[in-house]
Amino acid sequence: MLPAVRLRGLEKQFPRVHALRGIDLEIEPGEFFALLGPNGAGKTTLISILAGLTRATAGTAEVMGFDVERDYRQARRVLGVVPQELVFDPFFTVREALVFQSGYFGMRDNGAWIDELLDKLGLESKADTNMRNLSGGMKRRVLVAQALVHRPPVIVLDEPTAGVDVELRQSLWAFIRRLNGEGHTVLLTTHYLEEAEALCTRVAMLKDGRIVALDRTENLLRVGCERCLAVQVDGELPAALTARLKSRDGDRLLFDLPDLSELEGLLGALREAGVRVRDMELRQPDLEDVFLRVMAENPS
Repeated sequence: MLPAVRLRGLEKQFPRVHALRGIDLEIEPGEFFALLGPNGAGKTTLISILAGLTRATAGTAEVMGFDVERDYRQARRVLGVVPQELVFDPFFTVREALVFQSGYFGMRDNGAWIDELLDKLGLESKADTNMRNLSGGMKRRVLVAQALVHRPPVIVLDEPTAGVDVELRQSLWAFIRRLNGEGHTVLLTTHYLEEAEALCTRVAMLKDGRIVALDRTENLLRVGCERCLAVQVDGELPAALTARLKSRDGDRLLFDLPDLSELEGLLGALREAGVRVRDMELRQPDLEDVFLRVMAENPS
């Protein structure tokens, strides 16, 4: 089976910026994939190349087996992109914008799917409202609907929940999860790492135009970031426990806890030393911990 997205030796060089440096990546059909990185890492440049908005300096990019330059018509048809920027036509209502978008892909009688998009994205009450009269959050919902109106097998979401309310986030992710469950491939970029951790089965991390980490989410969480026990205490810490201390901020202590079986012994040692525990928190490693570690290990 062909990959949903295939990048080979992808390079993009602007006059003063080398945005992408030899990206090799394959995303399988049906994956929910996260592309993470700090600002300026090259994420939006990569998406712009996939969408045909800019040309690569070197290398190739394919969507569902179609080269984005050589087979650009077919590549556009199988791809739906939600951009970061709020780009809209101020002369149309929401429904008219979706009807016109359907027409760009040669789709007629698309009303039932448009009605479902309006419903699932909370746009029913705004269907006949002019685009320029919508709030920023509503405009972003329309961008999502426009990207999905031709039912593309590959969906790219570039910061789709930036500046939107909690209700939309929940409804959007429920809908995108449904589409993913039906076989659509989803490529997500986001600065909300908890979203990527909850949704994505695989993660690539970019820095300075290079992939510096690529693995299943569960593997990234398992390697290099240990579970920790944070405690607030009254009393002096005995020397035997000082050696196990990861960090200290006043009366707040942080211990590595690679195995939960060590918890009872650690608390027992504190009790025997006369140290009173006032508060305790078990911290599981999350994707933010992994991201910060990977970025620190790969300096610019």
